[in-house]
Amino acid sequence: MKAELPAVTLPGGRQVPALGLGTWHMGESHASAAQEAASLRAGLDLGMTVIDTAEMYADGGAETVVGDAIRGRRDEVFLVSKVLPHNASRAGTIAACEASLERLGTDHIDLYLLHWRGRYPLADTVEAFERLKADGKIGAWGVSNFDEEDMKELLGVAEPARPMANQVLYNLARRGIEYDLLRWSQVQGIPIMAYSPLDEGRLIGHPVLDEIGRIHNAGGAQIALAFLLTKAGVIAIPKSGSPERVRENFKASEIRLTSEDLRLLDEAFPPPTRKRPLEMI
Repeated sequence: MKAELPAVTLPGGRQVPALGLGTWHMGESHASAAQEAASLRAGLDLGMTVIDTAEMYADGGAETVVGDAIRGRRDEVFLVSKVLPHNASRAGTIAACEASLERLGTDHIDLYLLHWRGRYPLADTVEAFERLKADGKIGAWGVSNFDEEDMKELLGVAEPARPMANQVLYNLARRGIEYDLLRWSQVQGIPIMAYSPLDEGRLIGHPVLDEIGRIHNAGGAQIALAFLLTKAGVIAIPKSGSPERVRENFKASEIRLTSEDLRLLDEAFPPPTRKRPLEMI
């Protein structure tokens, strides 16, 4: 019997697993597409039902892989995709969403995000999001790569509507959001989606992570993910093109880090002591 994944409660009350599936760099090679889809299905089998993708990833190729993976299983999935800033006008957002829906092979996206801020006014993008929501093409909307001041501006523009989530770069090596954005988001009840939770693989092999991993009979990558799972309101979305690696990632949910583990992690990856610009990859 598989372990119970920790959950994050979204605005409105729906709960989703705190450990999901990323797709950045999927769909870039036809040769690997079948295995990538298999890895996503392996995650669904384990209850990792949040799948994050974007029109930008492989110019829509990742969405095509996701569409293959979720065929016949759409009801199991909390599906997230994103619109590029240069498409985020009123009309452009709607057209981009419809193109994503076609590639994904579905009639609705559960959460649709603005990938990062661009030249179009936030009010225009929010208006398009609300239109898509009213038409049933998306369940909710949010943003990505927004810092605290961006979020405050967004709330002012969107009121009374509110974003469902903010997806940002967050991992042990990039803890800047812990100084302000993370706490602000927790108070506001707006979940953080942590992309690149393994810092694009750079955390793998870190000696402190491996040392803690040995104590828990786990790998360093699992410790890095387990750290994020200790944070309230955070959803980690590691990408893996291998079903075996997905199963390894899932085991992070079974690890209970001790106060000593967390102290060692703070020594190796010091939390921020001042405001830092929001990091992006």
